[in-house]
Amino acid sequence: MAPAGLVPIEILLVEDNAGDVRLVQEMLSETGAVPFALAIANSLEATLARLRAGGIDVLLLDLGLPDSHGVNTFTSVHAQTPTLPIIVLTGVCDPSIALTVVQQGAQDFLVKGQVDGNLIWRTIRYAMERQRGRRELVLSETRVRQLNESLERRVADRTAALAAANRELETFTYSVSHDLRAPLRQIDGFSRILVEHAGPALDSKSQHYLRRIQEGTQHMGRLVDDLLNLAQLGRQDVHTRATPLDTLVNDTVSELRADWGDRKIQWAIGALPTVECDPGLLKIVFTNLLSNAIKYTRPREVAKIAVGCTGSNGRCTIAVQDNGVGFNMKYADKLFGVFQRLHRADQFEGSGVGLATVQRIIHKHGGEIWAEAEPDHGATFSFTLAHQGDCTTAEPG
Repeated sequence: MAPAGLVPIEILLVEDNAGDVRLVQEMLSETGAVPFALAIANSLEATLARLRAGGIDVLLLDLGLPDSHGVNTFTSVHAQTPTLPIIVLTGVCDPSIALTVVQQGAQDFLVKGQVDGNLIWRTIRYAMERQRGRRELVLSETRVRQLNESLERRVADRTAALAAANRELETFTYSVSHDLRAPLRQIDGFSRILVEHAGPALDSKSQHYLRRIQEGTQHMGRLVDDLLNLAQLGRQDVHTRATPLDTLVNDTVSELRADWGDRKIQWAIGALPTVECDPGLLKIVFTNLLSNAIKYTRPREVAKIAVGCTGSNGRCTIAVQDNGVGFNMKYADKLFGVFQRLHRADQFEGSGVGLATVQRIIHKHGGEIWAEAEPDHGATFSFTLAHQGDCTTAEPG
């Protein structure tokens, strides 16, 4: 007996020969292992009508019917119910027909007189399992596609929100920085007038205070200028073209020549690639990194500054290395923040905006920047760009 509680399998047998119908029914009943309900259709028209009513789990299909014959029988049935498992059970032993219907979607092709009940049930079970697997795969693919679409929408929404927030922040930064210029000019101007008008009559302490006011306003003016440049950089588009970095670095070093005066600096500029970049923006990167290297090697009797390129896994890394004062790596996360400085202002001048500007430019180029250093043993700033060039394997220095 069939196990209790099992839902019967609804089988539609399409067969116009009464003797074959009885034979198939007896073979299906032989095992008694699976409960089933057998519906009969003896023509293509009756088959399509029964399928429209629904509820069929598997179809046993003879290809020779009074109103249809051969592959056309399968094609007509499969077109109406493309997801229904169809097993062709026919008296025609034709390998070409078998291959055609299987290629078009039949689960199997059986020949009458060569099957028994066990074979039919195995074929039915495998056909239903394969079809169930296909449905689950389609369902999984649909769910994955829906999840991807939902994720893409969320990413797009968050990207748009982040871009809007950045624009608002840049606008705010620009407005505040621009509005600060007027009162700073007034403070600086009136302090100069006061020095000229009453300077000789003031005691040394008062003159010292006035100088401190002037120094403070001038420093604040530089900070405001740097903030304005940073805000303008955020709104600036990147216009890339093939740019030889060695030319860019050599031009930058020449322009910075006045910054080191009569100091001894050993420059080691290796072979650098030609990359797709915005040359104006990348010039700002090298100007900031090289001027920092010049500044922080000031305590050295002989400063050593190197610029080089290394290649790994198809990526090109540009590095600027110095033997300066370095810094503690536990504070490295503060390097690229606005107004974040790792050295006292009375030791090394600066606004704390330069490295933030550098990072902004590198990110606009789709690259990354990082630093490695040790106190009193120099620092190395390395960066990559999204558009790579041919890179040498020479280490900087």
